[in-house]
Amino acid sequence: MERLEGIMKRKAAGIVIVCAAGMALYAGPVYAAAPDSAAAAVNAAAEQGQEIRVESIKEVVSMPVGAAALLDSRKTEEEYKEAAQEAEGALWGYTNLGISNVNDNLNIRKTPGEDGKMVGKLPKNAACELISEEGEWTYIRSGKVEGYVKSEYLLSGWNAKKRALEEVSTVAVVDTTTLKVREQPNTECEVITMVPRGEELDVVEIMDDWVKIMIDDEENYVSAEYVIIEEKLASAITMTELLYGQGVSNIRVDLCQFAKQYVGNPYVWGGTSLTKGADCSGFVLSVFKNFGISLPRTSGSQSNAGTKISMSEAKPGDLIFYAKGGRINHVAIYIGNGQVVHASSPKTGIKISNYNYRTPAKVVRVLPKD
Repeated sequence: MERLEGIMKRKAAGIVIVCAAGMALYAGPVYAAAPDSAAAAVNAAAEQGQEIRVESIKEVVSMPVGAAALLDSRKTEEEYKEAAQEAEGALWGYTNLGISNVNDNLNIRKTPGEDGKMVGKLPKNAACELISEEGEWTYIRSGKVEGYVKSEYLLSGWNAKKRALEEVSTVAVVDTTTLKVREQPNTECEVITMVPRGEELDVVEIMDDWVKIMIDDEENYVSAEYVIIEEKLASAITMTELLYGQGVSNIRVDLCQFAKQYVGNPYVWGGTSLTKGADCSGFVLSVFKNFGISLPRTSGSQSNAGTKISMSEAKPGDLIFYAKGGRINHVAIYIGNGQVVHASSPKTGIKISNYNYRTPAKVVRVLPKD
């Protein structure tokens, strides 16, 4: 590339930097070119007097394969370095990104075979680090889980990056002991609930001093001072998150296992379908209906359908309710280990959360005594 003169030297420098991040695509007949062929393509374009410019890395990744991402002669070397750093960040901490390409959950096994012990599940469109291949199986790492998954259900390379850009979420990570969630972006309004340190809140909008977030299916506000904004992809669920301790009755175990198989399915306001979509109370109603237990339709009515108990008494299968302004507006099924399963919001669908992801207002037992 030393043969390029004048301004093309800067373009060539940009080529090296951007290609080092593995994210450059070029116009013309070159598609997803390797660095050497990409450099040749730019040299050829320069000799023909064609204009060369660059798009942002994330725009490039989100374009269809073959779209142009050309170098801009007006960019400085420092700007090229920043673009390369952005390219690395576009992988969200993964060096060899994989994305699960399934309709529900992808089983993660200890050994590469259908008879291998299950060690976790990789939800639909969740991310993982691709480590090695063994026949039809790929060894991955995701969250706290490592193990083997069927390779045919994974996206890698360009397809993984493109899917990731479609599925990435912006979250606000609570960075204080207890964060107040408010109805409006000011300290004079009502506190809706309290959220513990480390909880991740879905971001709707980042404002100057406030962040608009989604708590279940409602928009509220938190102070920007006490959260860290991050981009995140979903990761694997451990077996610890899916199993229980000893001494839990069969109906409770069966009910919770039944409810959890629908994790990842859609949230639909007013819905009661476990597969096509349900809201929080519709999800609870349909799960309990499968076990011959009839419940009212709304979360407020369901909170009065059983016996009120304390959180310390809660067992898998009990119901935990949450409130806004003193009025019950959300319900979840306690599944043990400090967690609940619930139809949360249109963005996240049916999911597993910590029971205190927001302040519980009431705990109710509707199942028969053990």
